[in-house]
Amino acid sequence: MKTTITEIAADTFRINTFIPDFNLGFSQFLVRDDEPLLYHTGMRALFPIVREAVASLIDPAKLQWVGFSHFEADECGSLNEWQTIAQDATAVCSMVGKLVSVDDFASKNPAKGMNDGEEFSTGNHSFKFLATPHVPHNWEAGMLFDTSTGVLFSSDILHQNGDVAALTSDSGVTELVRQSMMEMQASPLADYLPYTPNTDATVKRIAALKPKVVASMHGSVYEGDGEKAIVEYAGILKDLFGPKA
Repeated sequence: MKTTITEIAADTFRINTFIPDFNLGFSQFLVRDDEPLLYHTGMRALFPIVREAVASLIDPAKLQWVGFSHFEADECGSLNEWQTIAQDATAVCSMVGKLVSVDDFASKNPAKGMNDGEEFSTGNHSFKFLATPHVPHNWEAGMLFDTSTGVLFSSDILHQNGDVAALTSDSGVTELVRQSMMEMQASPLADYLPYTPNTDATVKRIAALKPKVVASMHGSVYEGDGEKAIVEYAGILKDLFGPKA
């Protein structure tokens, strides 16, 4: 495994560990601010690596917020470990996530359950929460958009397999996304993205934020016309997972 740290926007850092056995990178994003925020924790097995990376950027004990999209190991698996070393760290998730899973899983500090459109600040950065049920997956799914920098913390949107560059501005990234989705469909992890009657509208609503940076958990962070890339992603989902004629 190898871990890299890359600044993707002002005081916003991608911490990525590539795991060859999965042919997949797992990213966490640290926003260094008055009240530091970590988006994604990684699985518990990655906690020592992620903690070391965070320690190179801030004092881990001063972490205030731990955000994530949905209840899954790579999203929030080491939340309890973080709350052990950062006594005031509070989870940021959807209100549904708080009520159905997170407060039971990590009972030390009750989560900040957020409703659609709600905002909060960490100091110099302001975040808007979007409720996105079943996008990328799970009832409680949601995303954070940093309105200060234009960074969308997109979870699995624009998922790419492989040991890829930390950053890309190549508009052809969506072709790699399509290839990765097809690889997933041919693996034991097939159908990991549900497709519902609301999927297309939800993804296009995310695109309408016009993000400057799309910070995906898996693969390169995309810099450029985020709206266009996510609309293309919506088309890929429809082609691969949508209803067939």
